Amino acid sequence: MRRVSSVPHRPTTLDRQSAASHKDRRATPSARLNRAKNGSLPAASSHLPPTVSLPALLYRGSDQQFRRLVQDLLTIARRLETARDYFGRRIDVTGPQYHLLMTLAQLQGATGVSVGSIAHVMNVSSAFVTSETGKLSEMGLVKKRPNPQDRRGALLILTHAGRLKIGFLIPAIRVINELFFGRLDRRSFSELCVGAAALVQGSREAMHYIERAKEAYL
Repeated sequence: MRRVSSVPHRPTTLDRQSAASHKDRRATPSARLNRAKNGSLPAASSHLPPTVSLPALLYRGSDQQFRRLVQDLLTIARRLETARDYFGRRIDVTGPQYHLLMTLAQLQGATGVSVGSIAHVMNVSSAFVTSETGKLSEMGLVKKRPNPQDRRGALLILTHAGRLKIGFLIPAIRVINELFFGRLDRRSFSELCVGAAALVQGSREAMHYIERAKEAYL
């Protein structure tokens, strides 16, 4: 006669996995989804179709490298805005106003620059430039001059106070820019400049497409 052991049965790993699997099958779909989100259950794998179809943007038929690029660009954009806002706060203006002042400083030359030229370089509307330069003018940082070539228009130029504020920021701007872009060598910097210019044009076309699509849904 076979002797029955009095030692209680201890569930093996396989027993526990089988029980868990049985429990998962009994659980409602919503309960399983919640457990997957909480990390207690591996989420079901899903395969999304490629988000691009152009061969140049795919690597061995996969868009993973493209998706990583988009994530990196979003991260860079957020950090650029953070740096821009930081510089603005240092001189008591907003981030966009700081950007406008820097663009004006770069373009004004000896006689000033038109609203349209600033808007074109910044890829914003002329109405935005007019509105923000009006605020900066009230702060004593920007002034208008008659345009000798167009009596209907005016030229914008930094005031003495505006130049002092930009000069105050230059050391900090230099440090942050070199930390931000310092990992690029001459070749990669040149390639980035070409690529960024192409993305500006491509993104403009994408924005036009979005605007047309929005109008179509109205």
